[in-house]
Amino acid sequence: MQIEVLDSRRLTGPNLFWDWPGAVLDVALSDVPAERLVLAWRGEVRHLMDAMGWDAERTISRQFDGGVSLVINAPIDVLYTACELNEVALRRATSGLSGEPPIELEPVIASLKEQLEEERNPALLALQQAAAAHGTPFLWDDNEVSVGFGETAIVWPADQLPAPGSVNWQQTGSVPLGIVTGTNGKSTTVRLAAAILAAAGLRAGITSTDYIRVGEEILDRGDYSGPGGARTLLRHPRSEAVVLEVARGGLLRRGIGVERADGALITNIAADHLGDYGINTVAEMAAAKFIVRRALSEDASLILNADDPESVEFSATLSNRITWFGLQPDEGFLHKHLQNNGKAAFLEDGWLMLSADGQPRRIVAANDIPITFGGVARYNISNALAAMALCHVLGADDRALATGLKAFSGDAGENPGRGNLFEKGGVRIFLGFAHNEHGIRAISDTVKAFRSQRNIVLMGQAGDRLNKDIDDLVRAVCELKPDRLLACELPGYERGRAAKEVPERIRAVAIGEGVSENAIRLFASPPEGVKEALAEAVSGDCLVLLALTQRDEVLDLIRDYTADS
Repeated sequence: MQIEVLDSRRLTGPNLFWDWPGAVLDVALSDVPAERLVLAWRGEVRHLMDAMGWDAERTISRQFDGGVSLVINAPIDVLYTACELNEVALRRATSGLSGEPPIELEPVIASLKEQLEEERNPALLALQQAAAAHGTPFLWDDNEVSVGFGETAIVWPADQLPAPGSVNWQQTGSVPLGIVTGTNGKSTTVRLAAAILAAAGLRAGITSTDYIRVGEEILDRGDYSGPGGARTLLRHPRSEAVVLEVARGGLLRRGIGVERADGALITNIAADHLGDYGINTVAEMAAAKFIVRRALSEDASLILNADDPESVEFSATLSNRITWFGLQPDEGFLHKHLQNNGKAAFLEDGWLMLSADGQPRRIVAANDIPITFGGVARYNISNALAAMALCHVLGADDRALATGLKAFSGDAGENPGRGNLFEKGGVRIFLGFAHNEHGIRAISDTVKAFRSQRNIVLMGQAGDRLNKDIDDLVRAVCELKPDRLLACELPGYERGRAAKEVPERIRAVAIGEGVSENAIRLFASPPEGVKEALAEAVSGDCLVLLALTQRDEVLDLIRDYTADS
């Protein structure tokens, strides 16, 4: 019997499966029906829990192509024990199905009981329950536990928790909190939102794949799009409003890092990072992104993209209060929503509009927002609409919405590597982070609007993407009609592929799409390719540099090139 455990992990918050914490096993199957394994596993979970005297907990399973996820619900203080129990239940289920002698039960039960007693933390559960009773935010991890957000946060070491009765609950409170996820545009949208909240007079804190920031102070650099970054920011005393970039990986690995938010935004859903955690299709990716809805109360808004088919389709299954944003108010889904007096942010006659109860009003002209490049970058108009809708939900007034969007330059200082435009001597340089087919198509109208004499495109891709995803990315790039295509390796991101395998694949697909073999060159890294692009650039060229790694080095090269001589 071929059963492979792909991953065993704790789910510390609301997640893909349900609203509760627990333990999950992702299992690959080849010669056993998933239904048989699930039935046997459930029986073993129940048997183990009964033998331990562990009160009945919920179980759930999710089948995916080639495998199944097996999930046990458990209190937050005993999640490691739940993981161990889950693994034992799978081993016993597998033995039973294969006809092998089962694992001896008595020593296993003794070990699990001992681990359970060591891990139990009644003080943690008591504090969690008291926080819920007082309507106060609660955060926990292995090292610290806290109640309240921002300046009202009270933080304790995890092994020094107080009795709930000794906590001054009147002192604790919340801050406006928004969550942003999606395939593309997350970081830009979060930073736009921070600019709007600053215009509203709030010291905004944000997490992103680049850093944690409060106001203009960067607390730490790195990828903080998971629950750990959220906790750090929400416990920071200077945070007056918070917008969290929440990536797919963190959502699937641990769940949502917060129990409640005032608004949750999904920018879009497309094929990217497929194949991880049993997420193999775009429809399954939609379910992963929509995990954020679990942090919303009945009165909180889920903000969705009306131009995104996956979001529109998935929304039909939900009961959430939805605010839509989109670029096409006169057709399709958004048109019907507005006719029904639904709340929406949309583009009309060059203006970003906000409508509630059938009363649309102008907020700001698209060409007054710097990151739209005079209104031609429609993907950034969409990002601006999304940020506007989210910040409206968080309490920003119309003046702050307009002021913040106009104040955000989106240049390499404010939004490095995400649609930065440079010019020198008739050469345009567009530095972008687009790394999937959807992202390339989003920027293509902008690049075409430059009407350059030549397009010189640099691209690469990490090795952990599916071949189809790499091929689709290349085909989208080829629609830009590159006169030169510079395919680069991403050092350190080969992720299981041979050296030069990805650049060679890029070249082969591009040739198949009609790009001349003589127009394609391969490079060992993005900076090497950028040096070549800058060296050969002449007036009338547009350099589209899709530099996914070594961004700082690439920016230094561009700045040196564009500096006054």
